[in-house]
Amino acid sequence: MGSLSIWHWIVVIAVVLLLFGRGKISDLMGDVAQGIKAFKKGMQDDDKTAEKPEPAKAIDHNAQPSAARSDVGSKAV
Repeated sequence: MGSLSIWHWIVVIAVVLLLFGRGKISDLMGDVAQGIKAFKKGMQDDDKTAEKPEPAKAIDHNAQPSAARSDVGSKAV
């Protein structure tokens, strides 16, 4: 009584095929497969971007300032 026999499974499969039809089930499985492929591709793209470290920005300490500030040394009010 707790488990389903083979005849129960046959009836369930027959009802599912009658409700959805063979074409709809195969289309649904194709869509699921495309979703899984897109998910895997997205995960691989994330791994590739995570592996590439951002280049370090160097600061040139010997460079002269391009424009002098005019407010330096001004009188306080």
